[in-house]
Amino acid sequence: MTGGALIVGAGTGLSASLARAFAAGGYAVTLVARNTDKLAPLVAETGAETVAIDATDADAVEALFAGFDTPPRVAVYNPSYRLRGPVAELDPGEVRRAIEVTAYGAFLLGRAAAGAMLSADPVDGRRGTILFTGASAGVKGYPHSAPFAMGKFAQRGLAQSMARELHPQGIHVAWVNIDGGIANDARPDRGDDGSDRMLDPDAVAAEYLRLVNQHRSAWSNELTLRPWQETF
Repeated sequence: MTGGALIVGAGTGLSASLARAFAAGGYAVTLVARNTDKLAPLVAETGAETVAIDATDADAVEALFAGFDTPPRVAVYNPSYRLRGPVAELDPGEVRRAIEVTAYGAFLLGRAAAGAMLSADPVDGRRGTILFTGASAGVKGYPHSAPFAMGKFAQRGLAQSMARELHPQGIHVAWVNIDGGIANDARPDRGDDGSDRMLDPDAVAAEYLRLVNQHRSAWSNELTLRPWQETF
């Protein structure tokens, strides 16, 4: 089932690999970020459209979906806001922002995507797929990482609730636990020596596409991706 694929929180890391994977799979890709200027090379490579919004702005998210002629078949929520430090020293305003980006923005995307997909005609009994990029912080909290854990725990709960509500209505919802570091330009060690010490973003993107293509009789609502040498 192809159509439109929406990636919110687009950048040069995992989201770029997702854009390439969905474009190669025949999807018309839309990339959403607060600053879309940085996406020019990826747009040239994938033919994607771009929309500049803040994912925590409810009106902007509603307008984003209202701008589609037909609802996207895939929606991915990828943003997060990392804030580290001893809990007694954390700035309350920054903590609020971290939770807004990681959890509230996920709700806004999930709400709007669900509403749009429910209006779509099903194809083979399926109306669409909503995926949330999670982390191991959504399973256990780590020292000096309370805001990230709060956001990811909330995001995971959202995905679980949505899956139980929407799967019977033909919308596949899943939370992907990225349980390890993803290689990027700043951390390029993909294990080219065969060690595979970090998650390869292209390999992660392939698993997202696999989720989208799962048969509805065996939908996953959570998936954990973890490099084989990870120790934490």
